[in-house]
Amino acid sequence: MPFAVANAGAPAHVFGTGDPKFTITISDPRGAKALAGLDQFGVAVAYLQGWLDVEGDLSAALRMRAFFTDFHPVAWVSRFLPALVRGRREDDRRSISHHYDEDSAFFLTFLDNRHRCYTEGVFASDDEPLEDAMTRKMDLALEAIGVGPGDHVLEVGGGWGAFSEHAARRGVNVTTTTLSKESERYLVDLFERERLPVEVVREHIFNYSPHRRFDAIVNMGVTEHLPDYRTTLRKYAELLRPGGRVYLDALAMRRKHAASTFLKRYIYPGASAPLLLHQYLRHVARSPFELLSVTDDRHNYYLTCREWANRLDGARDEIVHNWGEPLYRRFRLFLWGSAAGFDTGLVQAYRWVLRLP
Repeated sequence: MPFAVANAGAPAHVFGTGDPKFTITISDPRGAKALAGLDQFGVAVAYLQGWLDVEGDLSAALRMRAFFTDFHPVAWVSRFLPALVRGRREDDRRSISHHYDEDSAFFLTFLDNRHRCYTEGVFASDDEPLEDAMTRKMDLALEAIGVGPGDHVLEVGGGWGAFSEHAARRGVNVTTTTLSKESERYLVDLFERERLPVEVVREHIFNYSPHRRFDAIVNMGVTEHLPDYRTTLRKYAELLRPGGRVYLDALAMRRKHAASTFLKRYIYPGASAPLLLHQYLRHVARSPFELLSVTDDRHNYYLTCREWANRLDGARDEIVHNWGEPLYRRFRLFLWGSAAGFDTGLVQAYRWVLRLP
């Protein structure tokens, strides 16, 4: 893949044959040092600080990260030490707040306009509008758990109300949990304004002990933040009525510690981790649950992240004006990097359904 490297104001040096897909422009000696070090995290920090920039196809540039090392044992240890000191549930709360307590208006600059869903859509074609892909995903989830008007569903992780609103408008009662203060504020305001039958609870799912069992449970993209599969499945069994179903989806990787240092330091700190499907299914086999289906969602997640990244770039001026250049750069690297990861197979994604006999 041809690309170019240039110092600011100087001619670019092209590597490879043909027109470069992207140009790395160095504006600070620290950017040159980071690039010469061939370290993923060092280059990411240099980009976040503005010491180097990428003009052209950022996704293509991020596809080359396999040629860079990412070995940071101190950073790896620091991921798990806070959980030992504070306790796992408090560390989960702080980790979720780090990401989700940004102003909701920021996330709405790149999420779909209809549902505000922060996980993958399900596309009928590569050029289908994101909004339609998200509606299909909400309908598939409702169909998978088999609920209707008057039933009561527990949602793990409310986000910006995508599933809860969609289900409530169809007569389903929903209780949604969150650990984020900003998410709680947004959801309470939304459901009070729309007069929808949704209860919002800001509490860790492991601490939640209602006086009833639910007809179904929905978890869209929160399994990554609940890597203790045994405890999570036990809690689902406690909260679900016999015969009830659980719908889940998550991004996944093949190895436990494969997530990048940048992702763990700047996007999802703490002990959150991509789904390890093989380990998860071993725990399902030892649980009372039946596995009804597993679907590969990797291409759907690629299309979703690509659209989010394009929308983020389209809202650059608004984002920089309201929240600053650093936040824009952080999420630009995150979303385009995620798109590249799904497209190349570095990252996988699945949705699956469980049933409690």
